[in-house]
Amino acid sequence: MPEFSFLILYVDNPPTSAAFYADLLGRPVIEQSPTFAMLPLREGVMLGLWSRHTVEPAASGAAGFSEVAFTVTDAAEVERIHDDWKARGLTILQAPTRMDFGTTFVARDPDGHRLRVFVPQDAG
Repeated sequence: MPEFSFLILYVDNPPTSAAFYADLLGRPVIEQSPTFAMLPLREGVMLGLWSRHTVEPAASGAAGFSEVAFTVTDAAEVERIHDDWKARGLTILQAPTRMDFGTTFVARDPDGHRLRVFVPQDAG
């Protein structure tokens, strides 16, 4: 079975999005061109940022119909990241909220992709 190794987001400007994610996640950009950029998320998993104008086959649809989700260890970390991302100017779509799966918040990146941070209900 193939292994999951990439998460690819279609973005307006890969170098701009790479700078955004490098700063937000504290990860280095390891590959960059005018149409594509890549950052490591963790061992063996990369975040690819591909120009929505040059991806082939052409992509349809809009950002915001899916999410990139990040798990953390406790609700205090959810709050800390929320406060940090809000201070950075990210649009917050959902403030920290207790839901049936755990405590979570949702922000939006400059391209409109939803970014969810959560701690699973049974963590901690």
